[in-house]
Formats: sequence, C-alpha cells, structure tokens
Amino acid sequence: MSMSPNDTGVFHWEAAGIPVAVRPALRWPALALKRVLDVILAMTLLGATAPVLLLAVLMVRLTSRGPAIFVHDRIGYRCRRFSMYKLRTMVQGAEREEARLAAANGGRIFFKLDDDPRVTRVGRLLRRFSLDELPQLWNVVRGDMSLVGPRPLLVSDLRNFPLYRQQRRFAMKPGLTGLWQVSGRSLLSDRERIRLDDDYVRRWSLRLDLAILGRTPAAVLSGRGAT
Repeated sequence: MSMSPNDTGVFHWEAAGIPVAVRPALRWPALALKRVLDVILAMTLLGATAPVLLLAVLMVRLTSRGPAIFVHDRIGYRCRRFSMYKLRTMVQGAEREEARLAAANGGRIFFKLDDDPRVTRVGRLLRRFSLDELPQLWNVVRGDMSLVGPRPLLVSDLRNFPLYRQQRRFAMKPGLTGLWQVSGRSLLSDRERIRLDDDYVRRWSLRLDLAILGRTPAAVLSGRGAT
C-alpha cells in the first residue's frame, strides 16, 4: 500500500492493487471528541454486553466446528486494510467459497446473499439481532473503527466500488452502525447504501452520530433487513 499527495491535498492510496483518491477530513477538534466518545462508549458497552457475548461464544462453539471469533480483512479509513472481529456465523472454511458465490452474485457492489447456505442455525439468530457484531467494539477501542460511520468494505466490494464515490467515503473511519444500518440494512439497494454512507460523511456532526446511535437499538431489535 502506498500514498502520495497531489497539489489539491488529495491523497492517492493503493489498496488491494486498486488506486483510490481520498480527501482527508479537516474537522480535527470535533473528530478528536468523536474518538474520545468512541472509546468511552465502546468500553462501557463491552462491559455491559460481556455476559451476552460469552453466551453467544458458547453457543457458537457447541453447535459448529471452528473458533467462535472470526477475523476477516476489511477496508477502512483512507483505504487501510484492517482485521475486523465478528462472532462466527458460518460453517468453518466458508470464506473459501466467497469468490465463487460472489461471481454467481454478479452485478452487485456489496457481496451479501439473502439466503446464504454457509450460515449456521445459530448464526442466523446472531445475525438477526446483530449480536455477531459485538466483537467489533474491540475494533472501535483499537481505533480501526468508530461506533458510527460508513460500513467497512470487503476487499472484493472495493473492486466494484464506484471511483467517483471513493474520495469522500474513505475520509472517515468505518462504523459499527451508520445511516443505512438504521434505514433498512439489507433491504436497501447498493445505490441507496452508497448514497447514505456518502451523505453521512458529507453531513457529519456529533449530533448526527448521537441521532444514529439513538435509532440503532430499535433497528437491531426489529430485525428488519437482517440477513
């Protein structure tokens, strides 16, 4: 991965062999406060949800072979690759089928199957209420992610992502939740997801983050758009 600035202040990155132009965010005082809130809230949530997380880990281990925590590469801030943590919701080795299924799901930017055959019975329950994403709170503490932001992309998603949308989207850290997660999740089209993530970065404020966080519990409990 390489970086070089041009005369306009735009940084050009290489991620997964793909050139990406990213304009750095300029609102540093507010972003610094966002980071402080991220750490405080993520640590609080980790403590509060620890019993649920431990129970979910036990359910995964008892019902399918393989580790309970799944580590997967994602593309984040300024197109840096990072390891994202999730509870494993698929059969062991499911990632080896990703390229084949993505090819069969051609024409989509975001790789997501509505009825993925690799998802386990417990995995479907965890996904319905987004419990599989609880380990990402540790990504927030580490600084890989924020509580609110654009969704972290798969490397394969980046290859299909519109070039004209990259400059703004990757100027902020990816989020555990975001505008499209509280607006229908998988029920939204790829174009709607891209637009909502783009709108989030363009309109970003701490007030917007708090509004999205306030809508997240209802979106999660409804299970609407979960796959």
